[in-house]
Amino acid sequence: MAFNEELADRIRERLSRHRSIKEKLLFGGIGFFLNGNMLVCVWQESLIVRLGVGTEDKVFLEPHVRKFDVTGKPMKGWIMVGPEGVEDDDQLNNWIERALTFVRKLPGK
Repeated sequence: MAFNEELADRIRERLSRHRSIKEKLLFGGIGFFLNGNMLVCVWQESLIVRLGVGTEDKVFLEPHVRKFDVTGKPMKGWIMVGPEGVEDDDQLNNWIERALTFVRKLPGK
């Protein structure tokens, strides 16, 4: 199954002001990287968000959020937001900003 191109375009628009953003096709989706560190990814219809280990547990109480688990082994520090959780721009911007807050702290690659 292909990834949601419309969601990818919305992310591109939101991240267009950042100079250090790169895109890569990976595992059936498209990832957006800041200074070489993955920030968010579109996988099928969902948004994958990097929040950091230990912080993701707090967001599981939020609507449309679940563990990032596409292989049977959840990835720590990552969450998956269903399509309903990124329907409007405010929702999407919120998730991207949360990922940016974490990934900006990481050393570049």
